Amino acid sequence: MSSIHIFRDRPDAGEKLARVILSNFCHEKLTRDWPLNPIVYALPRGGLPVAVPVARRLGCPLSVVVAKKITLPSNPELALGAITADGCIVWSKQKPRSLRVQYALIEKAQEKALSQLEKLSAGKAEISSLDRLVILVDDGIATGMTMIAAVKSIQLQKPNAVWICVPVAPPELLQPLRKCCDRLIVLETPNPFLSVSRFYNEFAQVETEVALACLQQQGEWL
Repeated sequence: MSSIHIFRDRPDAGEKLARVILSNFCHEKLTRDWPLNPIVYALPRGGLPVAVPVARRLGCPLSVVVAKKITLPSNPELALGAITADGCIVWSKQKPRSLRVQYALIEKAQEKALSQLEKLSAGKAEISSLDRLVILVDDGIATGMTMIAAVKSIQLQKPNAVWICVPVAPPELLQPLRKCCDRLIVLETPNPFLSVSRFYNEFAQVETEVALACLQQQGEWL
């Protein structure tokens, strides 16, 4: 099936997402009796170019929460689950029955998450999410596994609220995503969905150097 280009590239999607988030944020400031004190977390690496315009508009810190898909070597595209660098796990209905297989797959995925976190540690903000509004951003959601794992990780830090904010996601995931966060913002929910990349004109892999540069940009507005 042909692609449907809704966004030019990730920064374009980030600008459009930032406008909607800012509108929600301003409304929330008028109705909450606690300071929102936002912090933006991106799921690297693809979420970082989307998150930069969001953090810039809010004038807040930008950090990362790293989650990796748990997959079988024979089928790396099929997400059996996801795990964050700090060990928060989410499984799909296809979870392996064997504990030995589970542990092996978990170990491999977490190693990848820890490695990526280490590579990005020089640029990310080292700020606690305690009592803050956390805005989780990615370039899109396909299965929801990594995003839900990321929410679980952030919730351990006891924020006041967690918002999931993405440019595009499948319509069937909206309900489960709403259940795990305080607010869900999704710009587009095309059907059929198939893959996130279909909805971008440019969707090249974000290299580590580019991801680090995204994090280091926050010096411009902080």
